[in-house]
Amino acid sequence: MPSPRLPALDLLRALAIAWVMLFHSWIVGGLGPSWDWLSRHGWMGVDLFFALSGYLIGGQVLAPLARGGVMRWRDFYGRRAWRILPAYAATLVLYAVWPDWREAPGMEPLWKFMSFTVNLSIDYPRLSAFSHAWSLCVEEHFYIALPLLAAALAPRATLGRVLAGLGVLVLGGVALRAVLWQQGMAADPGMDARNWFIQDLYYPSWCRLDGLLGGLAVAMLQHFRPAAWAAVRQRAGAVGWLGLALLAATLVLQRDRTSLVAVAVGWPLTALAMALLVMAAAGPETWLGRHALPGAAPLAAMAFSLYLVHKPAYHLVQLHWGEALQGRGGLAFAAYGGAALAAGALMYGAV
Repeated sequence: MPSPRLPALDLLRALAIAWVMLFHSWIVGGLGPSWDWLSRHGWMGVDLFFALSGYLIGGQVLAPLARGGVMRWRDFYGRRAWRILPAYAATLVLYAVWPDWREAPGMEPLWKFMSFTVNLSIDYPRLSAFSHAWSLCVEEHFYIALPLLAAALAPRATLGRVLAGLGVLVLGGVALRAVLWQQGMAADPGMDARNWFIQDLYYPSWCRLDGLLGGLAVAMLQHFRPAAWAAVRQRAGAVGWLGLALLAATLVLQRDRTSLVAVAVGWPLTALAMALLVMAAAGPETWLGRHALPGAAPLAAMAFSLYLVHKPAYHLVQLHWGEALQGRGGLAFAAYGGAALAAGALMYGAV
């Protein structure tokens, strides 16, 4: 199983949560124009999380199969449940019983969150509190489906069939999002009646497989093609620079994140860039792979807790001190960021 404690992977996880937190600063009016160039693309941090999950969870599933072993279902699902459910349940309780905790007044029924289906049928304009749980739903669906598919298909899998299957899923996602985008624009081009971009394209699991598949492809290469993986490790630095170059290109491509090109083509290209970064980080060959940057490891360890609570933490600060912080760029950044870090640390330590 690939180690989740490689310094470069910790750095990617820390960067992912920091980028997402910057993006979600929009719920308190943003942190000023000096941060806009970075925060407006912060939604890509979720794609980095997906690539990391595809690689790490894919490795847990594929490693025993690559050795000719069997899937230990109870251990796998037990680890996933213990890792996710306690903190998720605690956060959900806070949303249910403490109205001031909610960053938006309306919230979908609890059963949708408990069944991890809120991303499939959300009324985003009216019921958007804890809507960032959508990405947890996507990952839960991946955790459930991957072991079942891997165990069922492994006896008949060949490299050609696997590549063909991944290609079909990626191209199918491109076609599906293109059709959904055209339908949404035809019915409601200004998204005045309903936010179809969020509800039909951005949240549903079937539209967001690219990042997970990219990370999974990296895990497949590592466990089933060790010679090719060894060659990649010798060029890890070049792979990382290639990932950064492709990510820079996708930032330009997705300046309008709701355009047809962005959702149909930009998302798989972003996923490829994130997969390349994960591939480069999955070993000690580079300087970042050998040296832990100060603060990256604890931030990475708290990433899940931070993701759960950063939006309500922002909201509580705005509720009590929002007027005083308005227009105070550096002070606002410190106040909102500090509150989120404190809430995340408390959730991580207590739960």
